[in-house]
Amino acid sequence: MRYRLLVILLILQTALFAQSKREMRAAWIATVANIDWPSVEAVGQTEMQKQEMLSILDRLQQLHFNSVIFQIRPTADAFYYSDIEPLSSWLTGKQGQDNDTPYDPLQFVIQEAHQRCIDVHVWLNPYRMSHTFTIQELDSLHIYHQHPEWFWQYGDKWYFDPGLDATRLWLNQVVADIVSRYDIDAIHFDDYFYPYRIGKKDFPDDNTFLAHPRGYTDKNDWRRHNVDMVIEELQQTIKSIKPWVEFGISPFGVWRNQSSDPRGSKTQAGVQNYDDLYADILLWLDKGWIDYVAPQLYWEIGKKVADYEILAHWWAGNSYGRNLYIGHYVSQLENRKAPAAWKQPNEICRQLTLNKQIPQIDGSILYSAAPLLRNPQGILDSLQHDYYKYIALPPINRNLHCSLCFSPRRVWLYGHTVQWEKAYTPQMVRYYVIYGFPYGEPIDFDNPKYILGLSASDRFEVDEPDRYQVICVTAVNQYKNESLPCILEN
Repeated sequence: MRYRLLVILLILQTALFAQSKREMRAAWIATVANIDWPSVEAVGQTEMQKQEMLSILDRLQQLHFNSVIFQIRPTADAFYYSDIEPLSSWLTGKQGQDNDTPYDPLQFVIQEAHQRCIDVHVWLNPYRMSHTFTIQELDSLHIYHQHPEWFWQYGDKWYFDPGLDATRLWLNQVVADIVSRYDIDAIHFDDYFYPYRIGKKDFPDDNTFLAHPRGYTDKNDWRRHNVDMVIEELQQTIKSIKPWVEFGISPFGVWRNQSSDPRGSKTQAGVQNYDDLYADILLWLDKGWIDYVAPQLYWEIGKKVADYEILAHWWAGNSYGRNLYIGHYVSQLENRKAPAAWKQPNEICRQLTLNKQIPQIDGSILYSAAPLLRNPQGILDSLQHDYYKYIALPPINRNLHCSLCFSPRRVWLYGHTVQWEKAYTPQMVRYYVIYGFPYGEPIDFDNPKYILGLSASDRFEVDEPDRYQVICVTAVNQYKNESLPCILEN
């Protein structure tokens, strides 16, 4: 009886930590208010900023993350060189000025991340124009000074008016500029569309609604249509330039409560995307206007008004076949005021375990990099030894279509170094995957434990190459499609 119980436990443990070869493993890198990068001490200091970013990327690579969500436009400003929006004050200390040594942060992150075989999703806020600073602190060339009529103040912040055609045109111009000039993997928006409601105070767009109703008589429907239009247009803008660049949204975790809509979730959330942020995520998924959705399920399993388990299953049933990633609130693990569930190690692990039971979930995005890398409640140990033990490739996006990638042309071994002739392929190769199959074990390309590593170059160092019956290399293109293997010549 004891033996049978041990066997059952081993089977359950194997199933629990069985890893897919394809899984989104990403971390948000927030720049607004210097949340994750750069540190306050590094503001304006190029070399310090570079070292901090390299430290983040190196650690994420060691932990087998395959993507970063890098915030490059928090408030109509830029963490990249732009002719239309100023450099961010959170980068340089003063909006519009440069660092002590000029450099392009986005280009640096793309280069370093891609060398580490990490995808770069660039994170933009569409409407927010100010955060903790005043109008007087805006750069003299900021678009506000040219078109103050495009903006409204709501609370202590300023926002683009979503009801104006000019706002949509501007946002499309910003995105087109980024996609055209940078080798990014995705454009990413988070949950901020129309701003979260401040008490009973309404967003001050009555005049815009009266002037540009577009046939609508209900202002709430009109607001949703304003956001719908920009989402649809951005998908077209991105794909017209680079069809492999994805467009993803990470919305607030509740679309609508079931009490508001029979299609909604069994929750009692005080905020709803559809009703409060005017973001009809289900429409965008149904129409294919976005390529992935990453709902921010920042609550614990069992929370009465917004249960993580209920919401994970709800989004799995309402993703319309698009890629579904779950946003997890790692920062809550170090919050002393968090509910009790977050103080009983480890709520994030419980959520990751639950995700494995829901086949529609394609992976996770963790918020955010700085608290994650402080290893609260040992979360990194759990990732490294259990959940992310083996390398995983990012999922192929089911909304995109591309032919297979071509294989490397020849592979050979020189000492401990595996080398290959790079693939000649009409699509850009992002990196190469090196497999090693030991003697006596099956040749199974779907099992990630046989991935020895990834390489952005044409070589890879292998420990003990003699223990492998077969070594081979595949190529992965920018659509994330993998080629057939090229086998090592003996």
